[in-house]
Amino acid sequence: MGKCTRPVTTCIDNLVRALSPSYVSKVETDRYRGPIVRLAPNEYSIDDPDSVQLIYGSKGKFCKGPWYEASTPPGTLHTSIFSDPNIERQALHRRRIAHAYSMTTLVQLEPFINDCTSLLRLRLDELAATGMLVDIPHWTQSYAFDVIGAITFGVRFGFLDKGEDIGGIMSALHSTLIYAARAGVYAEWSTVLFYLNAIVSARSMKGMAHTLSYMQKQIDARLDDKSPKAEVTDDDTPVDFITRFLLLRSESPERVDRQAIETSALNNLFAGSDTTSISLCSVIYHVYQNSRVLSRLRGELDNAVKSGAVGEPITYKQAQSLPYLQAVIKESLRCHPAGGLAMGRVVPAGGAVIAGRVFPAGTVVGINAWVAHANRDIFGEDADQFRPERWLEDPEVVKHRDAYFLSFGAGTRSCLGKNIALLEMSKLIPALVRHYDFQPEHPGRKPRTQNDWFVKQVDFRCHVTPRVVAN
Repeated sequence: MGKCTRPVTTCIDNLVRALSPSYVSKVETDRYRGPIVRLAPNEYSIDDPDSVQLIYGSKGKFCKGPWYEASTPPGTLHTSIFSDPNIERQALHRRRIAHAYSMTTLVQLEPFINDCTSLLRLRLDELAATGMLVDIPHWTQSYAFDVIGAITFGVRFGFLDKGEDIGGIMSALHSTLIYAARAGVYAEWSTVLFYLNAIVSARSMKGMAHTLSYMQKQIDARLDDKSPKAEVTDDDTPVDFITRFLLLRSESPERVDRQAIETSALNNLFAGSDTTSISLCSVIYHVYQNSRVLSRLRGELDNAVKSGAVGEPITYKQAQSLPYLQAVIKESLRCHPAGGLAMGRVVPAGGAVIAGRVFPAGTVVGINAWVAHANRDIFGEDADQFRPERWLEDPEVVKHRDAYFLSFGAGTRSCLGKNIALLEMSKLIPALVRHYDFQPEHPGRKPRTQNDWFVKQVDFRCHVTPRVVAN
């Protein structure tokens, strides 16, 4: 292995990383710092398209770094599919439940999403009538939470009914993510930090207790249910995740126990609300800040409805036939990935050459989607601009862009809930764009964001006006 041929820049102290993930992200995304940024004495952020498959692919054998340990509570029998560092065990677990997350399976749940979309539109109509500014992140998260509740348990949580944080679930999720992101920096202290956090964050613990209680009651009710609803049928009745997981349990009790089902359900809740809400906000912000994009997207949607190619509510299959809609969604995900931290992996035995530098075994390396998506060699000199057309250009060029598109991770550990987010976005965005105008409170100003692992928009409010359209 040759010596380093690329620059290695600044080292960020662990305390700074723990207290200010936003600062870490700012350092990483500074394009002038080069392809390798040292985050800690043994941890590096990489910006190198050629290294994606090495770091995240199946052949590289890079396991997840110690940062993920804080995402598994002490004493938990099963590490989650998200945090498990064991490559073989995680792959086996993923294979067991992957079918439930395939798009073929998920499209059967579209009626749940249609109900939530209708309810969100009702709330937007009511808010529009008052002339009040609408808190877009709050309502998109209410929507995402109710969708996740419906497709996971078969019933909504009820966030869209009044727009309230039921049982403190939203605040509990927020506090838990903040804790996990910071505690992960000191993985060796994660057990102590977990119990300290439980003491000092009593309010968020109540929200977590409510979440766990709700989940357990739903599973208990399903286990007690002897009706046909407890089984997967061949008709068009939507079959939620818990039903599918319980079916797997009935077939192989030794492979899928109750805690495994609870862990999978929690993964849905904690990974499927914030991220989808952030992505929906990104679409709304970018589309309504760009009149050209809005006009073209509306034209595609209106023409498709008038021609009969698309119905209302739109189906996922119909949404896939609209290339500009899909380009807008993808560009919104590129410009504002939900995750704001590098996805750390441990260099395996024998070391590795990454971006021209030798990294010894045990070094933690990762690629931050915000860094990757700003790469001008891949996305063009206008990489800092929102331009959906970049996904409709030369197929070979787009292929290289796809390979460095990391909004849902990469390789064998990519986000299992990716299809859930894309399904929600492909169905909700057409309804919003066709039927509403969104005027930001501060036109021309990007929403402030807070990066506590997920890069959330924190002050994105709009005046919402219903739009009259002819079907």
